[in-house]
Amino acid sequence: MQGKLRVWLCAALMAISTGTLAASSYPSKTVTMVVPYPAGGATDVVARAIADKLGTAWGHAVVVENRSGAGTTIGASYVARSAGDGYTLYMTTSAHTISAHLYSSLNYDPIKDFAPITLVTKVPLVLVVNPSVPAKNLKEFLNYLKTPEGGKVNFASPGTGTAQHLSGELFKIATHTNIQHVPYRGDAPAFSDLMGGQVQMMLGTITSALPLIQAGKLRALAVANDKRVDALKDIPTFAEAGMPNFEAATWFGLLAPASIKPDLVNQIHDDVAKVVDTPEMRRRISDLGGDVINSTPEAFAKFINAEQAKWGAAVKASGAKAD
Repeated sequence: MQGKLRVWLCAALMAISTGTLAASSYPSKTVTMVVPYPAGGATDVVARAIADKLGTAWGHAVVVENRSGAGTTIGASYVARSAGDGYTLYMTTSAHTISAHLYSSLNYDPIKDFAPITLVTKVPLVLVVNPSVPAKNLKEFLNYLKTPEGGKVNFASPGTGTAQHLSGELFKIATHTNIQHVPYRGDAPAFSDLMGGQVQMMLGTITSALPLIQAGKLRALAVANDKRVDALKDIPTFAEAGMPNFEAATWFGLLAPASIKPDLVNQIHDDVAKVVDTPEMRRRISDLGGDVINSTPEAFAKFINAEQAKWGAAVKASGAKAD
């Protein structure tokens, strides 16, 4: 009996040792970080900055691969089918928790087929209006929406089913107003028509809206965040402006295929946290309007589930469909 126990203990220790060695020897070759958007966008910028730092820390290149299209589902599908060996990572956004509600069928499960590693940052949305709108703050704007003229307000978004669109729908529900959605093909034409007065309001990312706010071409009324952001220190949160529990953001987070080992998830999380928690990276993310979060895998999993429920309700209320 003692002999069998000794053999079992030796085997267990060897397994633990092998597992530790496998994790500590990672990576031993190039790692691919998939981005579900074209090169040049905010997600791509964040991914490339992190990939560059990780490559230096690991001694092996981290290559960003852009697999865009179909509301991020092309990139997500590719990662879901990849091996869970740590050599395929996925820099995703809030769209990951929206797509499942927009498409009638997907060839992957956005929850079960992925292992959360870390929520890198959130970029809050900011409510902006054309300067011709007779409202200097959120309270005045809500009162304006109840007037006959305010009943004609339209809100822009960079496309149906985006976080900006669905945040507008949530705003419509929360305020019991009748604002109408006008979708565009991207941020640029949406902001162009907002500045031109063809539409009157938008819940846009701080990244895109900030230069227009600073130039006086748009007026910011409230930030959809739990605290004020450094880039717009004078603009109150929705809660401060009298509308509690209204938060909306685009976010950037790192996932892996679900079959990845927990110890490898923890190692990648720790290494990403080290490269992101530097003055240079904090400055880059701050320039995008966000703050470094570096959540644990467990906290990121809870966040994704909450986002899935929130955006699901918004999609259902809006009736939006992508197919």
